[in-house]
Amino acid sequence: MIHELWFAVLAFMLAGYAVLDGFDLGVGALHMFIGRTSAERGRAIDSIGPVWNGNEVWLLAAGGSMVVAFPSLYAASFSGFYLALMLVLWLLLLRGISIEFRHQVDSPLWHEIWDVVFWISSALLAVLFGVALGNVLRGVPLDVNGEFQGSFALMLNPFAVLGGVLSLVTLSLHGATWVALKTDGTLQPRARMLVGHLWWGTLALLAAMVAASFVVRPDFTANFSRWPVLWIFPLTAIAGALFLRRAWGLHDNRGAFLGSAALIVGILTSVAAGLFPKLLPSLPGGPHPGLDIYNAASPANSMRIALWIYVFGMALVILYLSNVYRVWKGRSQPYHI
Repeated sequence: MIHELWFAVLAFMLAGYAVLDGFDLGVGALHMFIGRTSAERGRAIDSIGPVWNGNEVWLLAAGGSMVVAFPSLYAASFSGFYLALMLVLWLLLLRGISIEFRHQVDSPLWHEIWDVVFWISSALLAVLFGVALGNVLRGVPLDVNGEFQGSFALMLNPFAVLGGVLSLVTLSLHGATWVALKTDGTLQPRARMLVGHLWWGTLALLAAMVAASFVVRPDFTANFSRWPVLWIFPLTAIAGALFLRRAWGLHDNRGAFLGSAALIVGILTSVAAGLFPKLLPSLPGGPHPGLDIYNAASPANSMRIALWIYVFGMALVILYLSNVYRVWKGRSQPYHI
């Protein structure tokens, strides 16, 4: 039972990161298009200013859960995706630097430079996270010892690249709903217009991804047939997409944002439900069956002790972030250079 609990914790952490830092990445990927002046782009960035660094805690928590509960998964994934992880690290640094440095010098050229850095780093991060998820769903080359055997170029296969594009468009949609919720004036109608376009793009790419998954992972639906209750996860994604569209049509920006969050949660939990109990599947026909919650796990007693510590720590994080969102619940104020 402890193995299944840790699988749920890891899925929860990743879904939490995708929802919370996802709109940060979406704002970064879109702010050059939503904001036509330096002041407008600055206001879009300021809408995530109080929360972006706290949102990234969830990524650290997800990585920490791998170390504590599934060390073999941590070793295989971090060694196999080493170059990609170094890119993620540098892109995260560049995002943080661009947000902080942008306001330090009162110069239009200075603002433009850091706007471009923030835009590129946010968009590439969204793509890389989607590529990583696509490779996990497709399977990776593992040798008989469960160690990664491949290259970064191998990770850029068509299925994973499709996952990267889907991630970019979906998180951009999420970011657009956030800007529509947190701003007014000229930014809000532009964000709302993008929500309408990106909603269609997300659905089209999601349909393509689902169709392609039947080719690369034919057994993906086995768990849904075995445990019909798992259909609640894809139904959550569908309901979130429909609720988003309805709320957008009613000019309910808060509802649109919540619908977008439900869509992302539904997608990721559906992937987790389809993979269970696997954590990092091997490519079909490989010498290793893949890493799962049993052969990649720490000793059961260690997992039990760590779970109590982890739950307590994350409860504190949730309380802190809830207070931050409560304090900064209004719209971002007009930006002054």
